[in-house]
Amino acid sequence: MAKRQRSVHTCSECGYSTPKWLGRCPDCGGWGTLTESRAATGGGSGAAAAAVGGSPPVGLTPTSPAVPISRIDPASATTVSTGIGELDRVLGDGIVPGSVVLLAGEPGVGKSTLLLEVAARWAAQPSTTPTGTRTALYITAEESAGQVRMRAQRTGGLQPTLYLAAESDLDVVFGHVEQLKPSLLIVDSVQTMHISGVEGVSGGVAQSRATTAALTTLAKTSGIPVLLVGHVTKDGSVAGPRVLEHLVDVVLTFEGDRHSSLRMLRGIKNRFGATDEVGCFEQTGDGIREVADPSGLFLSHRDSTPDGTAVTVAMDGVRPILAEVQSLLVPTQSKNPRRAVTGLDATRVPMVLAVLSARAGRQSFDREVYIATVGGVKVGEPAADLAVALATVSAMDGRPIAPKTVVLGEVGLAGEIRRVPDLRRRLQEAARLGYVSAIVPAGEPLEVPGMRIRRVSTIGEAIAALG
Repeated sequence: MAKRQRSVHTCSECGYSTPKWLGRCPDCGGWGTLTESRAATGGGSGAAAAAVGGSPPVGLTPTSPAVPISRIDPASATTVSTGIGELDRVLGDGIVPGSVVLLAGEPGVGKSTLLLEVAARWAAQPSTTPTGTRTALYITAEESAGQVRMRAQRTGGLQPTLYLAAESDLDVVFGHVEQLKPSLLIVDSVQTMHISGVEGVSGGVAQSRATTAALTTLAKTSGIPVLLVGHVTKDGSVAGPRVLEHLVDVVLTFEGDRHSSLRMLRGIKNRFGATDEVGCFEQTGDGIREVADPSGLFLSHRDSTPDGTAVTVAMDGVRPILAEVQSLLVPTQSKNPRRAVTGLDATRVPMVLAVLSARAGRQSFDREVYIATVGGVKVGEPAADLAVALATVSAMDGRPIAPKTVVLGEVGLAGEIRRVPDLRRRLQEAARLGYVSAIVPAGEPLEVPGMRIRRVSTIGEAIAALG
């Protein structure tokens, strides 16, 4: 049967396809993003066509026979350390040979610097191969080789087995891989690569899909782990069609505030480990430095604790991090006093102030209230409610909270203090850092060595526990 051509309209943002042109993509909501292309349809051939026609299907001879799952070598999926402990934590003890990792983040957050550090650490580690060394190949399509070399020199990443190539043609990249046979391949970035024979511009749906699929095939057939740099859209999601996230094994996001040196590495998808691990890094003049104990970045180092300050323990994934909450109250004649919140949930802080007014008699309607966290940490969970409340009471009374005290609890509208998840893990982290006292919700019997735990049921009891 002769094949016929039909029109297919594909969204350049998300890859959604429809035979009819639409002004707005129903999947991602983009306007004017559907472009027309031609797709061939027909009777088909092979096993599928034979099955449709009623005759017995005839399949192709496989290149390798299927084997029992018990005979597959488990060493093929053994993780290998990248040389950076925080990255290994998020990946799940290291990178798996033949895996594909997509690292996404905003421009300027430090993605290229981090992966260049990974390549340098990888090349510096000994290997079990006959040569005794690891070889890393770094492909840059956004910068020149000289620019990357300058960054490597600044960060101390010049290694003899770290190879660099400035290429944007994927066919040429495969040629470099055949010549060098590296044990690690880094491509920066997938949206700037193009492959011959595929329609569309670099970064488009067709090119991004074909490039990622080709690199994934390379990784699976050769066993070389591949790290890809990806761009993000305005809303923070990975740019390009969602098929990119489905093709790769691991999707990581590198987050950070332009006004802070702190960087967080989070897992969105991980076929080899959990997605609730978080890696902490600090961007310095010498590159990206991993922070094994980030709580020190979010605490003020002072001999005495001033009034208006409370320390809580936030959970970022499965990682407890101590955070300091500060409250400042300023008298005002305005009928609408200002409520400024930084680093906390801006919708919960006014609620906590209202509970203090209605349930504890602590009025703040005649004062401007400024509440913020220290060090740029962002705490969005309700477990910080009690810290906000007690820091505000401390600022009202001019009386500091007892030193080395942590405060945990969710504040309800009735003034009750509700339980928070992972309380034991939070208190153990606080005790490890030298805190000896805690104010927590009542009802959960637990003991932490070296820590005095005071349980409260209402906001009034919590205020009374301050002494």
